[in-house]
Amino acid sequence: MYVYLVYVGDDDYWRLLPAHLNRSAPDNGRIKALAFPPLGIQTLAPVLRQRGHQVRMFDTCHPGMKAQHIAEAAKLEKPGVIGLSSLSTTTYPTVKSLAARLKAELPGIRIILGGPFATTCADRILRDCRDIDCVGLGEGEELLPDYLANINAPGDVAGLVWRRGDEIIRNSPRPLIEDLDKYPYPDRESLPIDYIESLPLDMPAPMSLDKFCTMQTSRGCPHECVCCDIPLLSDRKWRCRSAEHVLGEMQQLHDMGYRAITLTDDQFLINRKRITAICDGIVQRKLALRWGCQGRVDSAAVDQFSAMKKAGCDMIAFGVESGVQKTLDRLHKRQTLEQVEHAVREAKRHGIRRIHGFFIIGCPDESPRDIRASFRFAARLQIDTFGFNRLCVYRGTPLWKEYVERGILDDDRDWHKWFKCSDIDPTVLPGAEVNRLRTKGYAMLFAQRILKRPIRTCRLLRSFSRGMGLGGLVGFLCTPFRRRKSSRKPELPAAMIEQGLDAPIRA
Repeated sequence: MYVYLVYVGDDDYWRLLPAHLNRSAPDNGRIKALAFPPLGIQTLAPVLRQRGHQVRMFDTCHPGMKAQHIAEAAKLEKPGVIGLSSLSTTTYPTVKSLAARLKAELPGIRIILGGPFATTCADRILRDCRDIDCVGLGEGEELLPDYLANINAPGDVAGLVWRRGDEIIRNSPRPLIEDLDKYPYPDRESLPIDYIESLPLDMPAPMSLDKFCTMQTSRGCPHECVCCDIPLLSDRKWRCRSAEHVLGEMQQLHDMGYRAITLTDDQFLINRKRITAICDGIVQRKLALRWGCQGRVDSAAVDQFSAMKKAGCDMIAFGVESGVQKTLDRLHKRQTLEQVEHAVREAKRHGIRRIHGFFIIGCPDESPRDIRASFRFAARLQIDTFGFNRLCVYRGTPLWKEYVERGILDDDRDWHKWFKCSDIDPTVLPGAEVNRLRTKGYAMLFAQRILKRPIRTCRLLRSFSRGMGLGGLVGFLCTPFRRRKSSRKPELPAAMIEQGLDAPIRA
């Protein structure tokens, strides 16, 4: 069967490399984009080909892969099934629009949706959007081939939610995949896009122009932070590929000319023995790769930084979240400020070139003093880059469940939305106040970096400028200090809309 796999990305989290820095030939269709590759569809494509199917991939960050282009191609090539993949609720309006366009052009086409948001809201999506025929829950390596083999008998496909007339049917669940080594390596060459290594920020900033891709060596996370849906999706289980299988993929990437890799594992720093085997293998094979990962500061493998550095690890991202212990406890982070300081200090002591810190502000019960303390804590840490984002709540997270129980959200009417907590929770500082504190905090951090770490800061800015140009760099540095304008109004719960409120009632 001929299958289209379409990744529907969020327009706010990628951008094209400036034209004067994009050296691809103008007529070869390739572009350079500051974005993470769509590893989900890249993983599924070779699995389907192995089962005898023909596959074409699309990533909507490509200007020639928008809804009209995909619809025109489908009308000409007539695929049997179109699989849509998206990460979160932020892309759901685009998914609905794309599905409607495809059904209008090809009324008989089968459309299956997958991804984290689809998994948590499958029944509601099918009731809301009749252009989507079914939803695949969880992992797709076994589910999607099974669906294609039983295209006329969807009731036989475990893990599928589908529509029969007006009835929504949820089949028996499909177990998590235990053996992650049995699948072929992802297809990173078919999409006409050169993905550029960039910082994970609202406005992507290029880190290098090396040939770049992402890898996933493990899945899941055993922890239960209130703002994260990964434990729900993975049943709080952590599963990993063997070191040998990971090294085989790294060897392939090295031979294909890739030199920069970001590991997208939710928690890479869990298994010390496995990390040692991977790092030793990279050194023994003499793989000229730079790679980065993310992990928790309380991980058992924090003592592996020396081996990771020798194997080419030059970036580690930590979910610091807050510089105030009570806020960490409120988020169920299960880590201490001392563990944060120790992990960052050890990473720097062993020569990891860049440490990134993820922070969250605008949390329940957080005061202005707490937010200022978080910025002061970040200033003390030896982190090189950082991001302070307002806390958001998504369906499937423990925080969403809490808000439903508190009467702030209605699960039946608000399921398709996402919210900034400062817009809906009276125990959170107003958004304007959070943004004001963030602006002042960024100014302090920037000044501290320039005055106390001038050489390291200059090197970092120089790396940005290679992919942005001087004008782009100046615009990027000014971003935190501009008044943020958005074309979309803040999402509000149904109850607030009914009461005519545009802000929560605060005590």
